[in-house]
Amino acid sequence: MTGACLPHDLLWLDSAAALVAESELPDWLPRYWHPGLPVVVRRAGVRPGLIAIGIRGPLRAQRCALWADSLQVCRVLSPEQLAAEQGWRQHPRLAALPTLQALQQAEATLQASGLVWGITGSAGFELATGQATLTASSDLDLLLRCPQPPAPSQLETLAAALADLPCRVDIQLQTPAGGMALAEYLRGGRVLLKTGSGPLLLDQPPSAWTASRQSQVEQYT
Repeated sequence: MTGACLPHDLLWLDSAAALVAESELPDWLPRYWHPGLPVVVRRAGVRPGLIAIGIRGPLRAQRCALWADSLQVCRVLSPEQLAAEQGWRQHPRLAALPTLQALQQAEATLQASGLVWGITGSAGFELATGQATLTASSDLDLLLRCPQPPAPSQLETLAAALADLPCRVDIQLQTPAGGMALAEYLRGGRVLLKTGSGPLLLDQPPSAWTASRQSQVEQYT
């Protein structure tokens, strides 16, 4: 595979031999995962020739962090590509799942925001695979690509417009330095930034867009 993968991208691997684990794989993994299902790119330090990935089982507690051989990636699907496919429109479980109904209602608002957006989490996995991973109580996880700091008014307008959807919406801002929750950013004060080297607390959230100010970031403990 050529080109960089980003956190939350879904990857399909040539075979299970592409997996690189630092310890014994959990018992559930061979029963519920096979190369026909994607893995998700996670945040971690760089390792030559490897991509940090996570694999999910049917239960929330069944999550496994490991690595994949980058040469054995046969397909990549980004959150924004998944959104562009609009798979929720004809989804057989649309009438039963508030998460998919929320997507249906939110699409026009997200498009009008002018921001690049995508679908992650359980909704993204179900739309990408057809596997029934969503439940009636699932959140809708969304990603906003923000290479430049958006105007606060732009984000406030978007958050207000999505406040009355039929399920909880969790939106993450993807900045050059990592990901942060939109709700925390709009609240003001310190925010938790998820980076490849671990979670950090930012006293000044705009520093996530200014590499020269990263020395102001302190380690989260």
